[in-house]
Amino acid sequence: MLEGLKNFAQQSAFTSITFGNLVMYLVAALLLYVSIKKDAEPLLLIPIAFGIIIANIPPHLTGILDEGGLIWYLKKGVSSGIFPPLIFLGIGALTDFSFMLSYPVTIFLGGAAQIGIFVSFILAKAFGFDLKQAASIGIIGGADGPTAIYLTTKFAPDLLSAIAIAAYSYIALIPIMQPVVVKLLTTKKERMIRMSPPRRVTRLERIAFPVIVTIVAAIVVPQALPLIGMLMLGNLFREAGNVKRLVEGASRFILDSVTIILMLCVGASARAELFLRPQSLTIFGMGAFAFICSMVGGVFFAKFMNLFLKNKINPLIGAAGVSAVPMSARVSQKIASEEDPTNFILMHAMSPNVAGVIGSAVAAGVFLSLIK
Repeated sequence: MLEGLKNFAQQSAFTSITFGNLVMYLVAALLLYVSIKKDAEPLLLIPIAFGIIIANIPPHLTGILDEGGLIWYLKKGVSSGIFPPLIFLGIGALTDFSFMLSYPVTIFLGGAAQIGIFVSFILAKAFGFDLKQAASIGIIGGADGPTAIYLTTKFAPDLLSAIAIAAYSYIALIPIMQPVVVKLLTTKKERMIRMSPPRRVTRLERIAFPVIVTIVAAIVVPQALPLIGMLMLGNLFREAGNVKRLVEGASRFILDSVTIILMLCVGASARAELFLRPQSLTIFGMGAFAFICSMVGGVFFAKFMNLFLKNKINPLIGAAGVSAVPMSARVSQKIASEEDPTNFILMHAMSPNVAGVIGSAVAAGVFLSLIK
């Protein structure tokens, strides 16, 4: 019997679990707590946390991560760059771009809010990362998880777990981070600025928009087409009005299924020996810096535009230029309501918010075009 127990112990994972694995279990527990107890991006963080648990059970005993194992096959969709564009297809089917079309001047706020990407790119290069790694780290500032994953799988797959977890963690922290940043940068009077109601957008404009954007993106930044093209295809389904089955398929069945698989694969990339390195902590720090810079860029650009505009822009919507749709726009509305319960800026905030989705994808395309 003792010999049998000894053999059982040798075949189990107990003797192979390291201190690093235990630390990663704690990281997974923290993500589960935040996502379930605090309701912070549970659709994303729960599968990531579970993937971390799977990754830190010694893989030579389970075979799930080895060639031919379940996660190995699922990761093919990540490494080949298939999953992020499919998520963009679903996002496009859910996104209403009419807010942006009704108040096009705020598109520039979505562009300005991408400044964190390029600032952090330069900073990461100064910290000793190569160009491809620096670009992958910088894209965290766009608050666009699928784009961060897409670029990182092309440029720095060894950093995928740290970059993806950092990106989605900071997206989950937007309700905490954004109010602090914007209240430091704006006055009460600025936060109380009322904006005129957006104009009504015609059906023809809504249908033409995804077609025109796809053509322009393909000509100007061809490398961004896999993301922009799928985003616009999903939006075209939405605006066509007579393909409700395709809208439902893209926004529910494809989006939800691919999100589960992609997040599980991201978590399963966070093995202790890869994740628990000083490099990962540096990435988390620079990711936070990129995130904050993006919000600061949007707010300051709104202030700059107000120097020339007769109808002033509430700078709160500048912080919504990051790509976390619609969370950052809702946070802007919440802050405005705290100052004046009758001030409604949600529709205006959605304009730079959805513009930021396009902006981060274009930024990724620029990196893919220029860095070889």
